[in-house]
Amino acid sequence: MAMLDLWPIKADLPLPGMIHSLVVSLFVLSPFPFYWYLWTYPKKWLKMCEGVDPSHRMAQVAHLLKSLQILGLLSVATFSVPPLICVALFGFGQFLNYRVIDLLGEDGVYYGARFGKKLPWVEKFPFGYFRDPQYVGSIMSLLGVSCWVPFPFIALWIVGYFFMMFIEREEDSNSREVHIS
Repeated sequence: MAMLDLWPIKADLPLPGMIHSLVVSLFVLSPFPFYWYLWTYPKKWLKMCEGVDPSHRMAQVAHLLKSLQILGLLSVATFSVPPLICVALFGFGQFLNYRVIDLLGEDGVYYGARFGKKLPWVEKFPFGYFRDPQYVGSIMSLLGVSCWVPFPFIALWIVGYFFMMFIEREEDSNSREVHIS
Protein backbone atom coordinates (compact mmCIF):
# COMPACT_ATOMS: atom_id res chain seq x y z
CA MET A 1 0.00 0.00 0.00
CA ALA A 2 1.49 3.29 -1.05
CA MET A 3 1.45 6.16 1.43
CA LEU A 4 -1.01 8.04 -0.76
CA ASP A 5 -3.47 5.16 -0.31
CA LEU A 6 -4.11 6.52 3.19
CA TRP A 7 -5.61 9.70 1.75
CA PRO A 8 -9.38 9.18 1.52
CA ILE A 9 -9.88 11.24 -1.65
CA LYS A 10 -8.76 9.15 -4.61
CA ALA A 11 -7.99 10.75 -7.98
CA ASP A 12 -9.41 7.73 -9.82
CA LEU A 13 -12.86 8.12 -8.22
CA PRO A 14 -15.60 9.67 -10.33
CA LEU A 15 -16.33 13.27 -9.37
CA PRO A 16 -19.35 12.39 -7.14
CA GLY A 17 -17.14 9.87 -5.30
CA MET A 18 -14.42 12.45 -4.81
CA ILE A 19 -16.93 15.00 -3.54
CA HIS A 20 -18.44 12.41 -1.19
CA SER A 21 -14.98 11.53 0.18
CA LEU A 22 -14.20 15.23 0.65
CA VAL A 23 -17.48 15.83 2.51
CA VAL A 24 -16.91 12.79 4.74
CA SER A 25 -13.36 14.00 5.46
CA LEU A 26 -14.68 17.44 6.41
CA PHE A 27 -17.33 15.87 8.66
CA VAL A 28 -14.67 13.69 10.34
CA LEU A 29 -12.45 16.71 10.99
CA SER A 30 -15.26 19.16 11.88
CA PRO A 31 -15.00 19.09 15.71
CA PHE A 32 -11.27 19.68 15.98
CA PRO A 33 -11.12 23.37 14.98
CA PHE A 34 -13.96 23.97 17.45
CA TYR A 35 -12.12 22.18 20.28
CA TRP A 36 -8.89 23.99 19.42
CA TYR A 37 -10.66 27.36 19.50
CA LEU A 38 -12.25 26.71 22.89
CA TRP A 39 -9.02 25.38 24.38
CA THR A 40 -7.04 28.34 23.03
CA TYR A 41 -9.60 31.12 23.60
CA PRO A 42 -11.80 30.08 26.54
CA LYS A 43 -12.59 33.69 27.53
CA LYS A 44 -14.07 34.39 24.10
CA TRP A 45 -16.30 31.33 24.46
CA LEU A 46 -17.37 32.50 27.93
CA LYS A 47 -18.37 35.84 26.45
CA MET A 48 -20.34 34.15 23.65
CA CYS A 49 -22.08 31.93 26.22
CA GLU A 50 -23.03 34.75 28.58
CA GLY A 51 -25.99 33.56 30.65
CA VAL A 52 -25.52 29.92 29.57
CA ASP A 53 -23.28 27.28 31.12
CA PRO A 54 -20.24 27.20 28.77
CA SER A 55 -19.52 23.50 29.33
CA HIS A 56 -23.12 22.57 28.60
CA ARG A 57 -23.18 24.71 25.45
CA MET A 58 -19.89 23.15 24.36
CA ALA A 59 -21.41 19.69 24.92
CA GLN A 60 -24.40 20.61 22.75
CA VAL A 61 -22.21 21.79 19.88
CA ALA A 62 -19.87 18.81 20.32
CA HIS A 63 -22.81 16.40 20.10
CA LEU A 64 -23.93 18.02 16.87
CA LEU A 65 -20.42 17.76 15.42
CA LYS A 66 -20.13 14.15 16.64
CA SER A 67 -23.37 13.40 14.78
CA LEU A 68 -21.80 14.75 11.58
CA GLN A 69 -18.76 12.53 12.14
CA ILE A 70 -20.90 9.45 12.67
CA LEU A 71 -23.15 10.23 9.68
CA GLY A 72 -20.05 10.64 7.54
CA LEU A 73 -18.65 7.27 8.59
CA LEU A 74 -22.01 5.55 8.16
CA SER A 75 -22.15 6.84 4.58
CA VAL A 76 -18.94 4.96 3.68
CA ALA A 77 -19.36 1.90 5.92
CA THR A 78 -20.02 -1.62 4.73
CA PHE A 79 -21.32 -3.86 7.48
CA SER A 80 -20.55 -7.50 8.15
CA VAL A 81 -19.93 -9.66 11.19
CA PRO A 82 -16.94 -8.04 12.89
CA PRO A 83 -13.84 -9.96 13.96
CA LEU A 84 -13.57 -10.51 17.72
CA ILE A 85 -10.63 -8.09 17.97
CA CYS A 86 -12.82 -5.30 16.59
CA VAL A 87 -15.55 -6.09 19.13
CA ALA A 88 -12.96 -6.08 21.94
CA LEU A 89 -11.37 -2.80 20.82
CA PHE A 90 -14.74 -1.08 20.44
CA GLY A 91 -16.06 -2.45 23.74
CA PHE A 92 -13.02 -1.49 25.82
CA GLY A 93 -12.82 1.89 24.10
CA GLN A 94 -16.43 2.63 24.96
CA PHE A 95 -15.85 1.44 28.52
CA LEU A 96 -12.97 3.94 28.87
CA ASN A 97 -15.14 6.73 27.45
CA TYR A 98 -18.00 5.88 29.79
CA ARG A 99 -15.66 5.76 32.77
CA VAL A 100 -14.15 9.16 31.94
CA ILE A 101 -17.58 10.76 31.54
CA ASP A 102 -18.78 9.09 34.74
CA LEU A 103 -15.82 10.37 36.75
CA LEU A 104 -15.47 13.86 35.26
CA GLY A 105 -19.05 14.73 34.39
CA GLU A 106 -20.00 17.26 31.78
CA ASP A 107 -17.90 20.04 33.32
CA GLY A 108 -14.77 17.89 33.37
CA VAL A 109 -15.14 16.50 29.87
CA TYR A 110 -16.19 19.79 28.29
CA TYR A 111 -13.39 22.10 29.46
CA GLY A 112 -14.98 23.31 32.69
CA ALA A 113 -11.55 24.06 34.18
CA ARG A 114 -10.70 26.15 31.11
CA PHE A 115 -13.89 28.11 31.74
CA GLY A 116 -12.91 28.88 35.34
CA LYS A 117 -14.79 26.12 37.14
CA LYS A 118 -13.09 24.55 40.14
CA LEU A 119 -12.95 20.83 39.46
CA PRO A 120 -11.32 18.02 41.42
CA TRP A 121 -8.30 16.23 39.98
CA VAL A 122 -9.28 12.57 39.50
CA GLU A 123 -6.83 9.67 39.81
CA LYS A 124 -9.23 6.72 39.78
CA PHE A 125 -9.09 4.23 36.91
CA PRO A 126 -8.54 4.91 34.02
CA PHE A 127 -6.71 8.06 35.11
CA GLY A 128 -3.21 7.22 36.26
CA TYR A 129 -3.22 4.15 33.99
CA PHE A 130 -3.57 5.95 30.65
CA ARG A 131 -2.55 9.42 29.59
CA ASP A 132 -5.65 10.96 27.98
CA PRO A 133 -7.94 7.98 28.65
CA GLN A 134 -10.89 9.47 26.79
CA TYR A 135 -8.82 9.91 23.64
CA VAL A 136 -7.33 6.42 24.09
CA GLY A 137 -10.85 5.02 24.39
CA SER A 138 -12.03 6.94 21.35
CA ILE A 139 -9.07 5.75 19.28
CA MET A 140 -9.69 2.15 20.39
CA SER A 141 -13.35 2.51 19.42
CA LEU A 142 -12.39 3.85 16.00
CA LEU A 143 -9.99 0.98 15.44
CA GLY A 144 -12.85 -1.31 16.45
CA VAL A 145 -15.01 -0.04 13.59
CA SER A 146 -12.16 -0.18 11.07
CA CYS A 147 -13.55 -3.52 9.90
CA TRP A 148 -16.50 -1.57 8.44
CA VAL A 149 -15.12 1.87 7.56
CA PRO A 150 -12.31 2.53 5.06
CA PHE A 151 -9.15 3.05 7.09
CA PRO A 152 -8.23 6.46 5.62
CA PHE A 153 -11.29 7.99 7.33
CA ILE A 154 -10.40 6.28 10.62
CA ALA A 155 -6.81 7.53 10.30
CA LEU A 156 -8.00 11.07 9.63
CA TRP A 157 -10.17 11.03 12.77
CA ILE A 158 -7.29 9.60 14.84
CA VAL A 159 -5.00 12.38 13.57
CA GLY A 160 -7.58 14.83 14.96
CA TYR A 161 -7.36 13.16 18.36
CA PHE A 162 -3.56 13.28 18.34
CA PHE A 163 -3.77 16.97 17.42
CA MET A 164 -5.99 17.62 20.45
CA MET A 165 -3.78 15.55 22.76
CA PHE A 166 -0.87 17.73 21.64
CA ILE A 167 -2.86 20.95 22.19
CA GLU A 168 -4.14 19.84 25.62
CA ARG A 169 -0.83 18.47 26.92
CA GLU A 170 -0.18 21.50 29.14
CA GLU A 171 -2.96 20.83 31.65
CA ASP A 172 -1.79 19.66 35.08
CA SER A 173 -3.22 18.96 38.51
CA ASN A 174 -2.10 22.34 39.87
CA SER A 175 -4.86 23.94 37.81
CA ARG A 176 -7.48 22.30 40.06
CA GLU A 177 -8.77 23.38 43.43
CA VAL A 178 -9.10 19.98 45.13
CA HIS A 179 -6.92 16.89 44.80
CA ILE A 180 -8.79 13.63 45.33
CA SER A 181 -7.83 9.96 44.88
